[in-house]
Amino acid sequence: MTQKIALKEFISNLSDFFETAQNLAPWDLTSNLKDIIEGIIPKLGEDFNIVDGIAIHKSTVIENGVTIKRPFIAMENCILGANSYFREGVFLDSSVKIGPSSEVKSSIICANTAIAHLNYIGNSIIGHHVNFEAGSIAANHYNEREDKRIWIKYHETIIDTGVEKFGALVGDNSRIGANGVLSPGTILEKKSIVKRLELIEQLKQK
Repeated sequence: MTQKIALKEFISNLSDFFETAQNLAPWDLTSNLKDIIEGIIPKLGEDFNIVDGIAIHKSTVIENGVTIKRPFIAMENCILGANSYFREGVFLDSSVKIGPSSEVKSSIICANTAIAHLNYIGNSIIGHHVNFEAGSIAANHYNEREDKRIWIKYHETIIDTGVEKFGALVGDNSRIGANGVLSPGTILEKKSIVKRLELIEQLKQK
């Protein structure tokens, strides 16, 4: 029997733009995020500058050297740090801070979350009021394994995601320490704490 993961158990008040999509499994949501974001952009109002599949609220601050690839949405009062890089479908909710030289790919970052400098967030859903300290990683791919398909452990049930790229689901108010690594398929409850230099690997290969 497949164990269902309900996003509402991890993230309170996911943006209304994802009302119909939040019933998807987290890995299905991130896998389809490009198409979902493309569908959201036409619904945005005049407070956004929209050019070629990239929508940025007029209150958002963009520092020097930022690279953005479509589709992309940044809501109000975000800060995109110098030389940060966004690709393959990214949604930043209000008051998100992305530090210098960080990369975000195919991910939803919820409101009031801070991703410090030199971070990588891949194919992930990050909750509200989460803090990633410098150099932390949400990895999305098992480069070292021959079978790269991602399995996760949730409530003692082993789930085959059916995908080869999925990073993490991180609950609201969590804290990820500097140089912490979330292995592909990491599921963190609300208010989780990952210590500095800690590796989270919830399901090891046999």
